[in-house]
Amino acid sequence: MKEIIRKRKSIRKYSTEPLDTAKLEWIQEQIAAVKPLYPNIRYRVEIVSKTKGLFNVKAPHYLIFSSEEMDGYCENIGFIGQQLDLALSENGIGTCWLVASKSIENEKTALSYVIAMSFGTPNEPLHRELSQFKRKPLSAISEGEDQRLELARLAPSAVNSQNWFFAADGGKIHCYRKKSIRLRG
Repeated sequence: MKEIIRKRKSIRKYSTEPLDTAKLEWIQEQIAAVKPLYPNIRYRVEIVSKTKGLFNVKAPHYLIFSSEEMDGYCENIGFIGQQLDLALSENGIGTCWLVASKSIENEKTALSYVIAMSFGTPNEPLHRELSQFKRKPLSAISEGEDQRLELARLAPSAVNSQNWFFAADGGKIHCYRKKSIRLRG
């Protein structure tokens, strides 16, 4: 997993061709296999073909993440979504988190929309070299020593804002975030 973290990137240009049935079935299996951070929080991940939104990316498919709203639900969806993001990227499928996009398909659910992710066959390089990441230096977002901090530094971040701070302390990592405007939040 470390290797895919070190080269994954957000894909914003996709082939318009939908993925074949076998790949979509494999993605459904991945959705069923994810491990939530908080198993007690009800959530749903569904595949749709259309979304609308301020920063929408044109793709053949989208994952829509919904959840019951309770303490930890956003972290839970992020944990679930990143498992899918890395699995798809590792298997040749491009992805991009979409903060301000929603499904336009008529869904009725008791769960609240959280975030979307585009996916499909990329029309641009799927991966990048470590030197191509546009990220803050580790010293600007953390203190203390822990090899996991470098992987956290490479995590996707809205407009690469990296509005987080990590403090390594005896094998534990304390995570903090700066409040930011809603689209980057």
